[in-house]
Amino acid sequence: MDVITTVAALRERLRGEPSVALVPTMGNLHAGHLSLVEIARGRAGCVVATIFVNRLQFEPGGDFDRYPRTMERDRELLAKAGCHVLFAPDEREVYPEPQEIRVTPPKSAAQLCGDYRPGHFEGVVTVVSKLFNLVRPQVAVFGSKDYQQLHVIRTLERQLNFGIEIVAGTTVRDPDGLAMSSRNGYLSPQDRARAPGLNQVLRQVKQGIEAGDRNYASLLRVARDTLDAAGWRVDYVELRGRATLEAPTANERELVVLGAAWLGKTRLIDNLEIN
Repeated sequence: MDVITTVAALRERLRGEPSVALVPTMGNLHAGHLSLVEIARGRAGCVVATIFVNRLQFEPGGDFDRYPRTMERDRELLAKAGCHVLFAPDEREVYPEPQEIRVTPPKSAAQLCGDYRPGHFEGVVTVVSKLFNLVRPQVAVFGSKDYQQLHVIRTLERQLNFGIEIVAGTTVRDPDGLAMSSRNGYLSPQDRARAPGLNQVLRQVKQGIEAGDRNYASLLRVARDTLDAAGWRVDYVELRGRATLEAPTANERELVVLGAAWLGKTRLIDNLEIN
């Protein structure tokens, strides 16, 4: 695996590659990230993973400074997974001058996590646009745990005509149902034991709807109340149509239930698709 830290070296390395798949990450990798590399290997001859902790997508007071940096371990994991190129630039390489030009995210970003993380999605679509331009892949692979982010990036690709196929990887979970996340390491042992509760309440909503319950408001209220009673601080538990991320119509059948809630100082997100 080639480890590259500059834009010039990256472009030189990729010159002449007939097919490239991009896997953007912020590092501190886990099995979920490695599953995206595996998907990418099946889609292109050259897999480029990026590790860059993007300051622009951290809201004021966020965890940018304490976000885990585990570069040596990440390099080993990517090499074993069959990644061909690791692009790991520093901040000055990605933002050589103050980033005055920002990409405006779509309206689907102005809700759910967008209500609680001001500026987050603007930072996401700005850095992803830069990575798309730097790597120029034919395929880019993103995880489904960040469901709203995936929707926003698909809209970005479509509306700015990048010509890149956006592929979604299935959420990888621990045996108890907790979605793998780089931030799970923040959890205390006590909170880690309680963390599957978010997935459990989302699963109850999913099962209720798939069993025929159409009182969505009641199902969501019970889910929030259950988390509240268990000591969580709930940002949201909401139901949306998968195509638009808007509140579902009465006849809409392709749905997703999404949740975000805090255990102590750790914010967890999860979602489940509903048919």
